[in-house]
Amino acid sequence: MLRRIADSTARIARHRPGSLWQKRLPAALAWAFMAVAAAGPVAARDGEVEVDVELVLAVDISYSMDPEEQALQRSGYIEALRSPEIMAAIRKGVNGEIAVTYMEWAGAASQEIIADWMVIDSPESAAAFTAQLEKRPIRRYYRTSISGAIDFSVQLFERNNLHGLKRVIDVSGDGSNNQGRPVTQARDDAVRKGITINGLPVMLNRPAYGYPEVEQLDVYFTGCVIGGPGAFVIPIRERNQFVDAIRTKILLEIALAPPAELPARVIPAQAEAPRISCMFGERSWQQRWGN
Repeated sequence: MLRRIADSTARIARHRPGSLWQKRLPAALAWAFMAVAAAGPVAARDGEVEVDVELVLAVDISYSMDPEEQALQRSGYIEALRSPEIMAAIRKGVNGEIAVTYMEWAGAASQEIIADWMVIDSPESAAAFTAQLEKRPIRRYYRTSISGAIDFSVQLFERNNLHGLKRVIDVSGDGSNNQGRPVTQARDDAVRKGITINGLPVMLNRPAYGYPEVEQLDVYFTGCVIGGPGAFVIPIRERNQFVDAIRTKILLEIALAPPAELPARVIPAQAEAPRISCMFGERSWQQRWGN
């Protein structure tokens, strides 16, 4: 596997003399080796279809998200995946293609695949994937189980027939975990399997409907939700930021080598202990409802 990555990356650089690829070849190789090493035994997850990234888009549809926010969120993913910037980034990869699946989640037992795994390598395949999102109505469910969303996403990797250089779970949400097992347990189990978890905290209605909620959701996501090589958070604080935030996030996720400097709104994972209790949601729910 490592030799295949090195050979493919070097081949691209040789055919693009003086290009950005050639200049960043050492960093690209180092990142790729690190990602594969972190993933553990390759044979346990090898698939037949090689892609640069396996990406799960895990999208919050709990009742704390109002219908307008949910519509903005869905359209934001559609527009971002169809953008020329995303397509150009995909084509620069070792294989020139990524695989994406889109699932929506709320409580511990509420996860639904809206668009199953599809390889995206052209505007046509991107259009075919996003057309599935346009057709499906947006639903809303009770409770918020980020841990359930992560666990479900891990299963999606395990049942596909793909072999990605990176595996990423992209979690969006507007609240803290309040059902299912602790989110830190789900995060740590996923990271041990070589999966990176990134976050898109939606911070438009704070707090939501009078329910005690984390004020600094971006801090909660940074300390409790995201993890793995190159993990980061991009908060959304205004409705007009959805498309740009989603596009920026996917661009970073499908890049083989991380950029030398992150955009201003991107918050990388922190090494120190969380600044907010990772059990905030569970405790608030128990205090209010007693279960």
